Amino acid sequence: MRGLRILSLAAVVAIGALTTACLVGPNYVKPSLPVPDTFRDAAGSTSAASIADAKWWEVFADEQLQALVRTTVTENYDVRIAAVRIMEAEAQLGVTRSNAYPTVDMDVQAGGQRTPAAGTEEASTAAGLLVRGRAAWELDFWGKYRRETEASRARLLSTQWGQRAVLTSLVSRIAEGYFQLRALDLERDIAQRTRSSRNESLDLTRIRERGGATSMLDVRQAEQLVYAAAATIVDLDRRITQQENFLSTLLGSFPTAITRGLDLTAQPHAPEVPAGLPSTLIARRPDIQAAEQEIVAANAEIGAARAAYFPAITLTGAAGVQSTALSALFSGGAGLWSVAAGAAQPIFTAGRTRSQVALAEARRQEAALNYEATVKEAFREVSDALVGYSKAREFREQQELLFTAAQDARRLADIRYRGGATSYLEVLDADTRLFNAEIGQADARLSELTGFVELYRSLGGGWQQ
Repeated sequence: MRGLRILSLAAVVAIGALTTACLVGPNYVKPSLPVPDTFRDAAGSTSAASIADAKWWEVFADEQLQALVRTTVTENYDVRIAAVRIMEAEAQLGVTRSNAYPTVDMDVQAGGQRTPAAGTEEASTAAGLLVRGRAAWELDFWGKYRRETEASRARLLSTQWGQRAVLTSLVSRIAEGYFQLRALDLERDIAQRTRSSRNESLDLTRIRERGGATSMLDVRQAEQLVYAAAATIVDLDRRITQQENFLSTLLGSFPTAITRGLDLTAQPHAPEVPAGLPSTLIARRPDIQAAEQEIVAANAEIGAARAAYFPAITLTGAAGVQSTALSALFSGGAGLWSVAAGAAQPIFTAGRTRSQVALAEARRQEAALNYEATVKEAFREVSDALVGYSKAREFREQQELLFTAAQDARRLADIRYRGGATSYLEVLDADTRLFNAEIGQADARLSELTGFVELYRSLGGGWQQ
């Protein structure tokens, strides 16, 4: 077993060499990217608190919406695909890390031979058995495999952050989709109520026409109002079904009806939402974290590419036993071994190594630029969401005033028509304006809620479990 002792000694020497070996390539330095002191349109708030620090079930109080989100984060195909990608990245990390360790294999050979003696009928026979183990180890003297492992580990982290980005997007999509469904429900209720009211007006107009108090033109105009409301109901039924189908897809199921919770007008949301400090946005947004890990990976790959300039140092060894008889296979004289060390130095590669290094450096620059672009895009989204939510609330307040005015105008037009002071055309116009104002009020409530959801998403909320 002298050969095994020599192999062990070689391994100790190799490990000692690796501890003092070089690690070529640049070490990662976190990009220094200046960020503004405050978010634009954040009303000068410098509070460290942010709504994005809250869990999604703390932000969305509708229990039915919470149930939909819980189903989505477990059953949605995008989430499940992202989970599988994490498994792929973990496996790739294992494959890459294994390159830094020795490979050992073993083979067993058995054979026999019969040789006849010349001029006789006798023959000699011989049998042999060989059991041999081989080991090969390319020393990571220049840090090639350590850099590749560093890159694989960074890509695993990037994939994990990517899954969180998917969760953030899905939580916002399911919340927005649910609010859109409740808005359509509200609009249908408005259209249904309006059609009932217009049917009553149509009945009164027909009575007045039969009594000679008005003309058939007023009847036809009243019918237009009824039919317009009925057509709106039909269209809303279509949109409601399609919205339910959309939500079903997000839930990872076949198209089905969606259970409702709170009405649109009862959905809680804070009038003033804390945005937090801009410096914390970079640490919270999953897409920014994923982009940074891509820089880490690309930076490590520069070192792996530069290692190709240096010789590859390999230790190989074999040890085993060989005998013509099984009983003597493990006797002292049956042992065999061999040890070798080699170095392969690239001499001429037609510029391949240089180009590989240049490629890795270019990819690092690309990753860095993508990181900067991702950060600035995130700040744009936050600024858009802040002004969007603030102005949506103001717009909803104006729509409420518009609805109140249109409601009173419709009442006055009806009084004037019954008193004979005006034609039914004025009632038709006032009623149409009232209906549009009430639908607009529902749309304004929806815009305010979706603005609230978008602000939560843009600040990096939704992935915390």
